[in-house]
Amino acid sequence: MSWEKLQSADLKYRYDPYLLPYDTTAEAPPLEGMIGQERAVRATEFGLRVKRHGYNIFMTGLTGTGKSSYAREIISKISADEPVPDDWCYVYNFDHPGEPIALNLPAGMGVKFCRQVEEMLEDLKQTIPKAFDGEEYERQKASYVKDFQETRSNLLEKLSKTAQEQGFSLKRINAGFVTVPLVDGEPVGEEDYAKLDQSVKDELEKKSTEVQLKAMEIMRRIQAAERDLKEKFKQLDQRIALAATGHLFNDLLEQYSDFPAVQKYLKAFQEDLLSSLHEFRGDDEEQQQQLPLLWLRRQSQEQTEIRYKVNLLVDNKETAGAPVIYETNPSYYNLLGRVEYENRFGMVMTDFSMIKAGALHRANGGYLILQARDVLTGMQSWEVLKRVLKTREIRIENLGEHYGLVTMSTLRPQPIALQLKVVIVGSPYLYQLLYHYDEDFRKLFKIKADFDVEMERAEENTVKMAGFIAYHTRQQSLRHFDRYAVAKVVEHSARQAEHQEKLSTRFNEIVELLCEADAWAELGGLETVGAAQVDKALAEKAYRSNKYEHKMLEAVERGQILIDLSGAKVGQINALSVIELGDHQFGRVSRITATTYLGRRGIINIERESQLSGRIHDKGVLILSGCLGQRYGRLIPLTLSAGICFEQSYSGVEGDSASAAELLCLLSSLAGIPLKQGLAITGSVNQQGEIQPVGGINSKIEGFFDTCKLKGLTGDQGVIIPVQNRRNLMLKEELLEAVEQGKFNIYCISSVNDGLELLSGLSAGEQQEDGTFSPGSFNQAVLERLRQFHNALQGEKEHGEGAERESGHGSSCRG
Repeated sequence: MSWEKLQSADLKYRYDPYLLPYDTTAEAPPLEGMIGQERAVRATEFGLRVKRHGYNIFMTGLTGTGKSSYAREIISKISADEPVPDDWCYVYNFDHPGEPIALNLPAGMGVKFCRQVEEMLEDLKQTIPKAFDGEEYERQKASYVKDFQETRSNLLEKLSKTAQEQGFSLKRINAGFVTVPLVDGEPVGEEDYAKLDQSVKDELEKKSTEVQLKAMEIMRRIQAAERDLKEKFKQLDQRIALAATGHLFNDLLEQYSDFPAVQKYLKAFQEDLLSSLHEFRGDDEEQQQQLPLLWLRRQSQEQTEIRYKVNLLVDNKETAGAPVIYETNPSYYNLLGRVEYENRFGMVMTDFSMIKAGALHRANGGYLILQARDVLTGMQSWEVLKRVLKTREIRIENLGEHYGLVTMSTLRPQPIALQLKVVIVGSPYLYQLLYHYDEDFRKLFKIKADFDVEMERAEENTVKMAGFIAYHTRQQSLRHFDRYAVAKVVEHSARQAEHQEKLSTRFNEIVELLCEADAWAELGGLETVGAAQVDKALAEKAYRSNKYEHKMLEAVERGQILIDLSGAKVGQINALSVIELGDHQFGRVSRITATTYLGRRGIINIERESQLSGRIHDKGVLILSGCLGQRYGRLIPLTLSAGICFEQSYSGVEGDSASAAELLCLLSSLAGIPLKQGLAITGSVNQQGEIQPVGGINSKIEGFFDTCKLKGLTGDQGVIIPVQNRRNLMLKEELLEAVEQGKFNIYCISSVNDGLELLSGLSAGEQQEDGTFSPGSFNQAVLERLRQFHNALQGEKEHGEGAERESGHGSSCRG
């Protein structure tokens, strides 16, 4: 006999509260950081320290292992010692207005520069109009006008004299001059002109042409003088403005002498200002003349002010160390930034002041943390993230341009150089998906930080767990936990890990337990959380989620689900499975039945035939054929038909954890030997007849225990599990008490023979050298039945062949 009956001490790991060196967590030093994630921690720290292109980090692991919290914690710690990145501004591009210029300044200087430019702009609005109110400016301007008027008068006088010499007078019109012929010093009218001789007319026409040419030359000279006057006015205005404002620009140029790009911008600013002085002079006469278009003038003035302002895109004045940005909504525009638009008098307009920063701008020079699922589900978010990481620059573009949806002109801001470490948090499934199907992913995310769901239950880790509890009691203002409560939390962690020598690293669930236990302590008016409050929190959480489990037990109790828990039956066995419903899982008892009969169809999986079976379950059933052949097919070929069915199962069957139960049920049907219905079994089987471990062992055992408890515990009931699952047992206290009192049993087996003996009470029988088994054994009974099937089918075949020969002989005689 190789099976073993387990004692209550074998069914759960118990943590000794007195191993803790303090009475409550108030005395325990709080522990920050990760516990039991050495592999992930080393990978993350290495990835954060390597400042090379492509060494971004993908943190992968199951939900609740603390990936996001750790990412923010470790990055914040490392970034605190790193330099603060530059501020970034966008300014007007005077050469190419559609391409705003990006300027970077040391942290804190961006807002200073922005304020200084605004103050200078206000000074310019006050200084420039005053500069042109002086008497010297008016005298100089009047002098220029006088010189021009003298020049024009001289030219016009000269022209008039020339015309008179030729016998003409000049009449001024909008387009220039008209020559009027003179006769005896008097202008000739049209009627008198018509009466003149043709020769006189020809002579007058000739002289008129000469006068017109002279007039055109004089007009050109006058126009040149006018242009010269305007240029003198312009130069005068610029000299006056430069004298009044030059010191403002010089001060800034001196302050930013170490920043060539800023100096270039300020010089362009000054040049544009000197050529746009009319926007600052506030000419009242001009305003009166353009009164019907005041709104256009006001808009022009606003645009002028905007043109000379600075758009502070990123301000790192208050940043300590490198920035750490956790973007919870990584849409295209939230990552890349955008150029906004506004409706002005029915027209959609924009300018560089409407450029808004994205998460990439704010994180530039530091770290950006993203959730993989969020960035992958955002339209073009993943593509734009890859693009900026590959090009190492942030180029703001309208998303509509990618789809040809935007036909109007828009701004194209100069790109900003990018120096960034991206950390993405996601599931193992998403990591594998990206790694295999996105060739850019493996180039851009070279560091994989893989978070485990469990850690060794070493004394060091249990003490760290207590420190973890102490940290969160302080951080979340919870009551402190006494040593017994800490022990309960450690034991629950081992149950989550489903291993007596492991602890779970799904710390989110641990924190939830701490908060809920604290709430029950508060409701009980307690100052400290004890073991009872931890148990209460676990029980209440299970109760909130176990409605479906309760309904199934109720159906068993009322006989709607047929389960036998006593006696023995042929071809029938109780198998165990797990049902997972979100945050709750529980064990379900399923009746499996098997029928065997004469035939050649082999094992029929009724679940598969009805399309209710998954691939893994189908594989498990196919393994049964190999196991039968290995055990009983050495002497005779297997010739049988058999049907295996999960009774009252309508939602599908998946997994191979019931394959051992299916095989034992099939053998019972073949041997005609009944199996004890008070025992349930879980475990998979291989072709050698070895029992293999399965998951969800605690839920399965407790599910059968609860089912037996409904109809009363007899002491003969129990569960058979694979021996390898012994270390996975972390059963509830009620079940342990039942085992201690002999009302319930847990057995470990390692082979099919062990299961046969436990379920039938008979010897399984060892296989002899000739392939047979011990007389009177279970296996021998199976072999005998298979031999009967074979002989029956062989006899039928021989009878059929004999009939064919007899039929053929008769035909020959008749021939």
